[in-house]
Amino acid sequence: MSFNRVSAIVLRQYYLLRGSPARVLPLFIWVMIDIVLWGFMTRYLAGVTPSGLKLLPALLGAVVMWDFFIRIMQGVTMPFFEDVWSRNFLNFFASPLTVADYLAGLVLVSILTSAIGVVVMFLLAGVVFGLSFAVYGFMFFPFILCLFLFGISFGIFACAIMLRFGPAAEWLIWPIPAMIAPFVGVFYPLKVLPAWMQSVGALLPPSYIFEGMRTILSGGVIAPADLFKGGLLTLVYLAAACALFFRTYRHALRTGLIARYSAENLG
Repeated sequence: MSFNRVSAIVLRQYYLLRGSPARVLPLFIWVMIDIVLWGFMTRYLAGVTPSGLKLLPALLGAVVMWDFFIRIMQGVTMPFFEDVWSRNFLNFFASPLTVADYLAGLVLVSILTSAIGVVVMFLLAGVVFGLSFAVYGFMFFPFILCLFLFGISFGIFACAIMLRFGPAAEWLIWPIPAMIAPFVGVFYPLKVLPAWMQSVGALLPPSYIFEGMRTILSGGVIAPADLFKGGLLTLVYLAAACALFFRTYRHALRTGLIARYSAENLG
């Protein structure tokens, strides 16, 4: 892996953002809308429910954490989409760039672009609605790290899907966070779900994060086994996503799909 080649991926995205303010606005505008909407909804619910219930960190905190996952995932997929839309993907791999360089570049772009939305999230939730993540204590950092790696893994997975099925598969990517959310208990305990949904949720790392957040807010202590299981699953998803992308890329080379990339190339 070459630092120069990885930084070239980042530099290209920088020039795209610098030359198009329309690309900068989505980095934080949807985050602001979510925080404002859920912030006022949480404030209303806090006024009509028992005061002992910590709705602000429970609901608004969950929104912020889930938005963080979505920003990280989209931070990986959007640069890939840009390369596909501009028919630039093949040009990359006509150069000395390797797949590892390319994936590392996407991850680095995700970190940098997502940082904008994350800063806006924390400032808006803290300054306007008084949300403090200090309530989670030291566990806040494992929560963030786990969601970050899970977002990276699903971003790479989404890129592999689009690489395999073509640009039209873009519409299979956008619903992924919404499809996962019901199974991981972002806003409610997993025990309210049917047994089969709980079984699915047990295989998804965010379920351990949001259950852990609620455990802390209720005065309990997170079981180390649950935290370890969530972290291990995150690493498994990340390794599987990278392996899938590498395999899909080799398939695209072997079949000539990479040279025939077009909007009609789904199948």
